[in-house]
Amino acid sequence: MKSAATAVRHLKRADPVLARIIERVGPCRLERDRNQFGALVKAILYQQLALKAAQTIFRRFCQIYGNPRGRLPRPEELRRTPVRKLRAAGLSRQKIGYLRDLARQVSDGALKLGRFGRMSDEAVIENVTQVKGIGRWTGEMFLMFSLGRPDVLPVGDLGLQIAIKNAYKLRALPSPAKMQKLAEPWRPYHTVASWYLWQSRRV
Repeated sequence: MKSAATAVRHLKRADPVLARIIERVGPCRLERDRNQFGALVKAILYQQLALKAAQTIFRRFCQIYGNPRGRLPRPEELRRTPVRKLRAAGLSRQKIGYLRDLARQVSDGALKLGRFGRMSDEAVIENVTQVKGIGRWTGEMFLMFSLGRPDVLPVGDLGLQIAIKNAYKLRALPSPAKMQKLAEPWRPYHTVASWYLWQSRRV
């Protein structure tokens, strides 16, 4: 991704509503997780859970591998981990199945982690959604926060829908088409714009 400063300058010029949000939120602190396998593991662990519960399970999961602060396993480590240990950390059998499928596909080369840098956004999403339990939303979060792709607009994200509704004083949550039309001036920095809108709900 080009520098956040370049993105912020563009967004402030392109959209006065977003400009006010940027001033209120402050500097962009969008961070990239370069551990691609770990980012997908974490995405699966956090799916469909309240934040506090997800954080507890994530900490217990990392404790299995000797680091409660966040060392995630390599694919082969995860495949060797007994189900009873994963269940004791709070993982459902369904999520264990998802994690095992992810680890298998990385080990077998079906999931092309090393090639993602040369693939288009849609090709990456198509590849990662072959894993059980990973849908388009997770693929978009992976593009944004692991690969650092600059122009991702996750129209299916409820938090972003709410932020846009509030910021632009809409009567209802915006449809994907409405979001895409409203966000057109943000191009090619949809990712940074989305980050600021998420943050606008916290300040």
